[in-house]
Amino acid sequence: MPKVPQISDAEWEVMKVLWEGGALSAGQVVDAVAEQNRWSPRTVKTLLNRLTKKGALAFEVAGRHYVYRAAVGRDTCIRKETRSFLSRVFDGAVAPAVVHFLEQSRLSPQEIQQLRQMLDDADKKEGRP
Repeated sequence: MPKVPQISDAEWEVMKVLWEGGALSAGQVVDAVAEQNRWSPRTVKTLLNRLTKKGALAFEVAGRHYVYRAAVGRDTCIRKETRSFLSRVFDGAVAPAVVHFLEQSRLSPQEIQQLRQMLDDADKKEGRP
């Protein structure tokens, strides 16, 4: 399995656009990212270059345009980032992280029901009543 690259906060903004949009030209990525983040087109192109060097993006040349696509999946990057966060902040423990988020958040009744269902499903998977 290829190594999942470390992606900075700014690089996440570029990756989100490509995960959502599929294959996009550099200009399309610039248009989608630059204005909402108040970045110059040059900044976005620098981020595209960094992500390509890290292996997070792949590109092909189509005429006079570079067309970029994500080379790593969003879920894969989220898993890596989650493990890193849990390791740094909660010594790798999931339960204290969940408790913290529950104490700090206001959940809707639907979200609470979804969490209950997920816990029930986890119990069934482990053979617990």
